[in-house]
Amino acid sequence: MNVKSPTQPATVGPALSDRYKWVALSNTTLGVLMAVINSSIVLISLPAIFRGIKVNPLTPANVSLLLWMLMGYMVVTAVLVVSLGRVGDMFGRVRMYNLGFLIFTVASIGLSVVFFTGTSAALTLIGLRIVQGVGGAMLMANSAAILTDAFPSNQRGTALGINVVAGISGSFIGLVLGGLLSGIDWHLVFLVSVPIGIFGTVWAYLKLREIGVVTKARIDWLGNITFAVGLISVLVGITYGIQPYGGSNMGWSNPTVLVEIFGGLIVLGAFVWIERHVDAPMFHLGLFRIRAFAAGNIASLLASIGRGGLMFMLIIWLQGIWLPLHGYNFIQTPLWAAIYMLPLTAGFLVAGPLSGYLSDRYGARPFATGGMLAAAVTFALLALLPADFTYPLFATLLFFNGFAMGMFSAPNTAGIMNAVPAGQRGVASGMRSTFQNSGMTLSIGLFFTLMVLGLAAALPASLYHGLVQQGVPAADATRISHLPPVGTLFAAFLGYNPVATLLGPALHGLPASRAAVLTGRQFFPNLIAKPFMAGMRVTFYFSTVMMLIAAGASWLRGKRYIHDDSLVVEPTTPMAVSTAAVNGTAVSAPRRAGQICTVAISASYGAAGEAVSRAVAQMLGVQLLERAIPVPVADAMALPLESVLTQEEDRYDGLGALFANLSRSVGPLAPSSAPGMDFEETGERFRQHTEMAIREMAKRGGVILGRGAVVVLRGDPEVLHVRLDGPAEARIQKVVALQGIDEETARRDQRHTDRARQAYMRHFFGVDGSDPSLYDLVIDTTVTTVEEAVGRIIEATHRVRARA
Repeated sequence: MNVKSPTQPATVGPALSDRYKWVALSNTTLGVLMAVINSSIVLISLPAIFRGIKVNPLTPANVSLLLWMLMGYMVVTAVLVVSLGRVGDMFGRVRMYNLGFLIFTVASIGLSVVFFTGTSAALTLIGLRIVQGVGGAMLMANSAAILTDAFPSNQRGTALGINVVAGISGSFIGLVLGGLLSGIDWHLVFLVSVPIGIFGTVWAYLKLREIGVVTKARIDWLGNITFAVGLISVLVGITYGIQPYGGSNMGWSNPTVLVEIFGGLIVLGAFVWIERHVDAPMFHLGLFRIRAFAAGNIASLLASIGRGGLMFMLIIWLQGIWLPLHGYNFIQTPLWAAIYMLPLTAGFLVAGPLSGYLSDRYGARPFATGGMLAAAVTFALLALLPADFTYPLFATLLFFNGFAMGMFSAPNTAGIMNAVPAGQRGVASGMRSTFQNSGMTLSIGLFFTLMVLGLAAALPASLYHGLVQQGVPAADATRISHLPPVGTLFAAFLGYNPVATLLGPALHGLPASRAAVLTGRQFFPNLIAKPFMAGMRVTFYFSTVMMLIAAGASWLRGKRYIHDDSLVVEPTTPMAVSTAAVNGTAVSAPRRAGQICTVAISASYGAAGEAVSRAVAQMLGVQLLERAIPVPVADAMALPLESVLTQEEDRYDGLGALFANLSRSVGPLAPSSAPGMDFEETGERFRQHTEMAIREMAKRGGVILGRGAVVVLRGDPEVLHVRLDGPAEARIQKVVALQGIDEETARRDQRHTDRARQAYMRHFFGVDGSDPSLYDLVIDTTVTTVEEAVGRIIEATHRVRARA
């Protein structure tokens, strides 16, 4: 029996060649890179796009168009990745990934041929961006799951590291690419994705194949709808919260925004209730009982909230202050801001694959936690910089900030994906992306809010006095100084001359020399530098705190954890199972070589061992030998087990209690007391007679639950060894829900039963019954249904060849 290390399980299905792994890694990296580049390429190209379609995005009537062009793609991907990941689990991850490539490419073609102008052009672009977001969500939801399927656990960190870093660095590559292409023609911003999309689509359809576990189930329509409505409502509320409302600088007091956010939260609460009660939930809340999965996603959410708005703030800093102070025209600043931010990308590129590789050997926790701590330090140091900084120092801090983020992202993703069952990888990948994308959107809203709060305290007075000194009438200076600061931020972000935008027609009434000073490269940067940096430092301190909390969450993931639910034997050709029915009872015929008629199952308390074993026996048409001591064994021993083992309970911890419980499961035993009986002799005789019963069953075929059958039959090539398990807390909650007992009773029974079963295995066989290396298949039944577990066991009996 070719058993592999539990920390390096093989994949289900045929052994994968290195060439296929390279194809999977290259194609998914290309897909994610394209999807992420298109989330940022538009940011830097917005001035050219709005000029091209002849729409002024800063007029009050058009601010909504600006916000949707800015945020729509991210909102759609954040909402859909979980649903599309779950659909990938149900119908095939490669199938959904390929479809995503196709949809994304078609939408890119549509975006590149919008040649009309006006509001209708803006709405068309927004609509097609949403379609593009659907394709991007399909790519992002399934790419990590495809790689997790293709690579064994000792290589996943490296593969996912490359994939994740490509995605994160893609956001900065998009800035540079957008700046270069939009300077030629804004249509090229979308056209550049077309040849890449066509190539990637054809390549994926020809080369990628379905190798993951596909779990057929009904689509959870109610869950999908409530999740989409709730999350869209919250994210749209955050988006409009950035927009001024009435006399307020922001929109957080807008009743519509409040209804959207709090109404969305209520709908999301209903979604959680629905997911806890449907048979095939879209969002497997049970996955959060897996410590590594829950801690990794919480850390990812906190990290995204802490850094999601960083790119916007850095762009505004560079475009609105630093670049003009160093001789760049405002219209040139978008491209150069992207170029000067490249050290951030370089840090990601260096750290991501390296930390991913190291996490394969040492686990995710030290690198992910260390990355968050290092990021906190870099944010704190960035807060100390002046507005007109020295670039080498700024570049160094950006590099190490990117290095720290890359050090976190790759191991964290590998830790999350390693922790989930194979059948849940699509939805797990989608959940990871949802936390990340939602955190990014929330971060943008929070960063803009914190920045505006910082500006609102000092900008009006600074702006008023600066304008009056340059001859602007007091009435105009008062009006302009009381405009919402967010308009100034958006003007700087879009590469517009903020003062020219704010003054508007009033600029023409000033002497040419005064107008030149006001619209020159020095006036606005010097005017805004002090209040801007006050707000900027608030955002950096906020990021520092979020990174520290994320580090704590990351540390709580525990030591290295790999959910080993794959077959750890070399896969083989399908086999048949012969059964016969005698007097209405399914009985197995004697085994013939090449058949698997015997399944040895070990189960912890609350892992549905009895239900799964009975169902497997019924489907295979064989007998079931349960944990109860068979009457022939009791008769052969003719010993008062209950009395003897209860007397020796203190000596053998839970072992005696287990035997006592077992003895209650049989027919009449010998007299209730036997003074002076030797426990060692009794236990050894019990073991011998039980082994005889197990081996007799194995000769004819059957399903054997517990009693050390996995050890007794170890080495038999025609026996499938299965372990049913799950996190202790999750098993307790499952027992409470299914059996209707109180939690205290379930907790006591779990502690007693698991301890007794472990003692039994240690005493008689000298092994740890929970050791994954004893089994061909390990299933976490707290996150899978009985039907899914039975299906996987039945499938395994047809995949394992004769190993005699």
